[in-house]
Amino acid sequence: MVLPKTPTHNSSTLIDSKDRPSVPGDGAVFVPAIAAIRTVVDQELAPHVQDIDLNGQYPGDIMQRLGAAGAFRQAVSPEFGGEGISLKGAIQSIEAVSKSCLSTGFITWCQVACTWYLQNTQNSELQKELLPAVAQGQVMAGTGLSNPMKCFAGIEKIALTATKVEGGFILNGQLPWVSNLGPGHYFGVVARMANEDAHLMVIVSDQLEGVSLRRCGTFIALEGTGTFGCVFRNAFIPDQYVLAAPCEAYIHQIQPGFILTQVGMGLGLVAGCIDLINRYQRRLGHVNCFLADQPSDLMAELALAQEQAYDLADELVQVEGRLSPALMKKVIQARLTAGEMSIKAANAAMLHAGARAYIKGSPEERKLREAYFVAIVTPAIKQLKKMLYAMGD
Repeated sequence: MVLPKTPTHNSSTLIDSKDRPSVPGDGAVFVPAIAAIRTVVDQELAPHVQDIDLNGQYPGDIMQRLGAAGAFRQAVSPEFGGEGISLKGAIQSIEAVSKSCLSTGFITWCQVACTWYLQNTQNSELQKELLPAVAQGQVMAGTGLSNPMKCFAGIEKIALTATKVEGGFILNGQLPWVSNLGPGHYFGVVARMANEDAHLMVIVSDQLEGVSLRRCGTFIALEGTGTFGCVFRNAFIPDQYVLAAPCEAYIHQIQPGFILTQVGMGLGLVAGCIDLINRYQRRLGHVNCFLADQPSDLMAELALAQEQAYDLADELVQVEGRLSPALMKKVIQARLTAGEMSIKAANAAMLHAGARAYIKGSPEERKLREAYFVAIVTPAIKQLKKMLYAMGD
């Protein structure tokens, strides 16, 4: 057995976290809005993380400030108030928020995902009406695509049905969990068209007659994300809120960006875990050096994952038409890596902190609970592996 070298106080592994360069970002080129987003995170979000996590406080005011700082408009064209179509910028925005608070990072992703739906619809009137407000954070929005993403992967049946009527569609059914919701928030849903082998995607709000929100059970993490069950009882959705009908080609268009932007949650969480680990290096480095996952190793993995995700993001926005299977595989693998790396980094943070991490409400305990969310939120690790298997070699 080869024992690890015991660190000395001159070792770079013993740099105190306050003296260490910020992670993520060492060597990475970040979009200009990240500085403003980080300011909101540090000054306004960080003091409320405990209330968001333990008390289920929805950070509505903070989300509006993040929107004003540019967190939601990175993948939106300038004509709708955006910075230009940059999935890389969207990932980095989600990453910057998730480093401090995954609850807020997740609903940042929800908001970004909804801008992606609206950016890619052929319904120009809906774009003009809603996209600028969602991109600026003036209107909050969720995703609602967990069920259809599982349906199209052969995991479960579609939950909503739609019947064509004059001027729109009647929707019935219910979705168990949709996040970043509240009074007046918008979210996208997919329904199977009655008597047809096709689906449509629409954007809806609880303000529409027949659409209602229900409280869910208490979660072990991500309680402050505005997550509700959504019930549709003969809900009339006007044609003006249709994103695509039929929507199969449209789903294939938005799915890669939907999946890849989630990587930002994992990148941010891993960076936060590394910062936590570094807090203990000066005091506990002499024994923590025996643990398998060292901060330098995690930083190297994070840097590689960042590079791959950013490169993929730049490549995606250049693609015209449907993605090649090879590129889609890379997107799925990047998301899978983010989930697995999150669990690894959070586990390492718990072990490096030791008994301190076992106190309820410790940041390490929170990161562990958050990491499992990255691993199970749609598309979960098991779904991603199923998708890769279905695509073959």
